[in-house]
Amino acid sequence: MRTLEDLEVTGKTVLVRVDFNVPIKNVGGSRVIADDGRIQAALPTLKELTDGGARVVVAAHLGRPKGVVNEELSLAPVATRLAELLGVSVVLAPGVTGPEVEQALHTLEPGAILMLENLRFDPRETSKDSSERGELAAELGELADAFVSDGFGVVHREQASVTDIARVLPSVAGRLVEREAGVFTKILADPARPFVVILGGSKVSDKLGVIGNLIAKVDRLVIGGGMAYTFLAAQGYGVGTSLLEVDQIDTVRGFIDQAANAGVDLVLPVDFVVANEFAADAQTKIVAFDAIPADWMGLDIGPRTRELFAEAISGAGTVVWNGPVGVFEMEAFSAGTRSVAEAVSGCAGFTVIGGGDSAAAVRVLGIDESTFSHISTGGGASIEFLEGKALPGLTVLEGPFA
Repeated sequence: MRTLEDLEVTGKTVLVRVDFNVPIKNVGGSRVIADDGRIQAALPTLKELTDGGARVVVAAHLGRPKGVVNEELSLAPVATRLAELLGVSVVLAPGVTGPEVEQALHTLEPGAILMLENLRFDPRETSKDSSERGELAAELGELADAFVSDGFGVVHREQASVTDIARVLPSVAGRLVEREAGVFTKILADPARPFVVILGGSKVSDKLGVIGNLIAKVDRLVIGGGMAYTFLAAQGYGVGTSLLEVDQIDTVRGFIDQAANAGVDLVLPVDFVVANEFAADAQTKIVAFDAIPADWMGLDIGPRTRELFAEAISGAGTVVWNGPVGVFEMEAFSAGTRSVAEAVSGCAGFTVIGGGDSAAAVRVLGIDESTFSHISTGGGASIEFLEGKALPGLTVLEGPFA
C-alpha cells in the first residue's frame, strides 16, 4: 500500500479524506462535540502535511444528510475544534465544490487548512451510480495535486471521496489508515498467542462474518452482549425476553460445533444481570445462565461471568475486543463492559479495541486509552477487515502510481 513516504508534498495542494463523523450534542443552543477522538486520530497526518509545506484541503462527512444541505450537520464546530488542536488556521469552505470553494482555496497559504463542507450534502458522494460519483471525484480532483486517504472509518465504502478520487489523483494512505491496516493485517496473519477475541454487541447476525473467519484462527472466543442469548438458545436454554435472533440459532449451533472440533475455547456467560424491563430504573437481579425468568431480560453479564471473562483475557498474547457485553449506557448495566475494558487494559499482550461502541465505551467509562495498544477509529471497517474482506478504500491504494 502506498504511503506518505511515496508522496512529495512541499508546495503542493493535498486533499485529505478524514473521518470526522463525531458525536455532537446541543448545549445551550450551541453545537458541541461530545467526543473528539476521531479528530485527534487524524492530527499526525495533518500536522505532517502542514509542517511539510502543503496546502491542505480536508474532506469529511457528518451524519446522514442524504444529499441535502442541513445546517444542523454542518462541519463548522469540527473546523473550530481542529484549529484549536492543530494551532493553525482552518477555514470552512462555503460548500463541497464550486467557484466559491475554488476562491477560498486560492487564498490558502502553505501550511494552512481549508475544510470542505459536509461531503454528504452532495448526493453524488454516496451515489450507487459510479458515473455520478466519478463526476464529484473529478471536481474534487480539480482542487488538489494529490490525495491522502486517512479516514479508516470509511475505507469499506465505495464513495466518491474514498475510492473514486483515488483514481483521479496520485493517492496514498495517511498515517492513521497505514497504522490501522498494519494492525489488523498483523493480528490476522501472525498474532501473538494465545489469541483471544471478545465479541459483544446486540446482534449475532452483525458478527457472523467475523466469527466465521476467526473461529479457526483464535485460541479463545469470548461471547457477550445481546448475541450471547442466541448462543444460549442454540444449546436449548430459555432466555426470557432477552434479545434473541431465532433465525440464527442453527448457524450458531454450527459455530459451537466448529469451535469444539477446532479445539477453540468458547467462553460464554454463566450468569446475567436481568431486568423486568428495558429501563435505567428497572428492577434487577442476578441469575444463572440457565435460570432467566420467562418475563425478564438479560441486560449485562453477571459477577461470576466478569471473573470468567477476565481470566480468559489474562495472559493473552493478542486481544481483540469488538462490542460491549451489556447496555453500558445505563449505569445499572455497565459493570460487565467496564470489567472487560479493565481486563483488556491490564493485559500485557497486544490489545486492540475494534472501534464503534467498544471505543465509545472505553471513553464513556473513563478507561485510560493509553493502556491499549490500539483503538480503532472504524467500527464497520474493522468488522469487515476481521471478516477477511477486501476493503475498496485500501485496495485502490495498492501498487505503483497509475
